[in-house]
Amino acid sequence: MTTDSPLTLPDGRPVPRTTGDERAMLESWLDFHRATLELKCAGLDDAQVRTAAVEPSSLTLLGLVQHLAEVERNWFQRVACGQDVPPVFEDGTGYALDPARGLDEALGIWQREIARGRELSAGLPLDHVGRVAEGPVPGMEVSLRWILIHLIEEYARHNGHADLLRERIDGVTGT
Repeated sequence: MTTDSPLTLPDGRPVPRTTGDERAMLESWLDFHRATLELKCAGLDDAQVRTAAVEPSSLTLLGLVQHLAEVERNWFQRVACGQDVPPVFEDGTGYALDPARGLDEALGIWQREIARGRELSAGLPLDHVGRVAEGPVPGMEVSLRWILIHLIEEYARHNGHADLLRERIDGVTGT
């Protein structure tokens, strides 16, 4: 059985492609991890998504959503496309919480960043090279392929954090 047509798990997440084109496989894995983060936040209220996992960490599900909006903007707009765009949130990491910003607003911002990244990268080949402007390795060149692999890794790592946060909030595990 191949997964040329989109399949979904019972929880609604897309099943990553198991065969086919490299780009479609990479994008399907990234979409799977994006959907996993969203699922980790499902059914929680604004107070719950502000719950930190364990002291002294201040990491929250809301902070993760905001951080990954920054990640999406950075890698697709700044690095892949060389755009000079400001941070999405005040602190630039996304982790700081604004008392006036709730989960619905943060998810909307995150989804807009995902859509913009998809739009910008749609016409680029996997071998397209962008340049890291700042951070620990300014000037480093990376391909779109590398960016997609890095984002899969970044989401997978943060989804592990989200697992622990969700369990701390209401005992829900798995996914």
